[in-house]
Amino acid sequence: MKRATTSLFASLAIAAASTALAQDSFKVGLDEATNGSFSIDPELPADGMVPAGTVITVSTKPDKGYTLDAGYYSVPGRWGAMYYESMTPTFEVVVDQEKNIGASFIKKSEVDHIDVTHNITYAQPGKKPLNYDVFSPKKAKNLPVIVIIHGGGWTTNNEDVMRGLARELTRDSKFVVASIDYRWAGKADGDATLTTMYSIIEDCYGAIAHIMEHAADYGGDPTRIGVTGDSAGGHLSASISLMIERIGDGGFGEQDGVFEFEPTYLPKGKTADQVREEMLAAIRAAAPSYGVFAGEWLKADAENPEATAEWDRAIQPLHAIPNASDRAIPQYLTLGTEDPLISDEMCTQFMDALVAKGQRVQYVQIGGAGHAFFDWKPDAQTKSVFDQYGRYYAAEMRAFFESILY
Repeated sequence: MKRATTSLFASLAIAAASTALAQDSFKVGLDEATNGSFSIDPELPADGMVPAGTVITVSTKPDKGYTLDAGYYSVPGRWGAMYYESMTPTFEVVVDQEKNIGASFIKKSEVDHIDVTHNITYAQPGKKPLNYDVFSPKKAKNLPVIVIIHGGGWTTNNEDVMRGLARELTRDSKFVVASIDYRWAGKADGDATLTTMYSIIEDCYGAIAHIMEHAADYGGDPTRIGVTGDSAGGHLSASISLMIERIGDGGFGEQDGVFEFEPTYLPKGKTADQVREEMLAAIRAAAPSYGVFAGEWLKADAENPEATAEWDRAIQPLHAIPNASDRAIPQYLTLGTEDPLISDEMCTQFMDALVAKGQRVQYVQIGGAGHAFFDWKPDAQTKSVFDQYGRYYAAEMRAFFESILY
């Protein structure tokens, strides 16, 4: 696999090292690794308390027949441990709060069929570089492209959390897969100005514009694209597929009744209008997993007192479905029966709206599954859930895309 030498992980480490630390030391723990091992320098003291600002070098080593999935450190997050991952065998961790350090290994057969390029930057409208990863089957040439948009409540995770799904979607070497990141909502990235929901949609369109521009470099066909995503990414992938007609440079809410998305990245020499026409022809299907399609969660600009219900409807997929006679855009929906966040009613409402517009739609309920079963993280529990549900339904999703993009 190809590995980028720089990453968001490294950027975070550098930023942390420059931060003034009020506490003298922090607890550092080491997670047990399976199918490989890792070592650290310097070693931890007996009580695990490490002076603030210490830089720990972590070196990983897979067992025979295995390869590095990711090295990482974790901190408490909104939904349990939040992982910051490195795809390089050796990486550094700056001690600036309580952290756990570990490494994840997978069978080489999981990735032997692909080349992986990490952290391709497509734009940087704020503090965070906006990246995507590409998973290309060996000797890929002119293959359709599936774009994955991650979830995490629009405020957590990055493209790394979708790598398990990306690997599965490339399994039969019929697709190039790109997993994209975007700005987090509000000030979650540390930006001085708020990131709105429509700005996030513009990021996603910008990522796809960059992917289309460079598709041939990855062995992809820029004229055959499918989009998928889970949870917040379910909302975003549905939006991306259904709102293409509103790509433009007219601004979002700047004029009465005008709600246009200008991609965060535009290829040199191309206008938003030209990109819109290319995407209308290229983006042909979507597979939103346990997504949000309307309702109170979807605010276009939550902090803007001038933002009306019309603004909110403009970023809600339920209200953006074209007639199939104008543009067919098939949808494949999935939901776990034990999902504590997304209800059957929400998905059924979206399905019924698609049917009313003549669109092809398949809605699959997955018995026993909870939320986020397409996620991939270094911990054993997440991997187990992915093995139980994610792999099988990734194959079903792959068949859906194949039926349209081939």
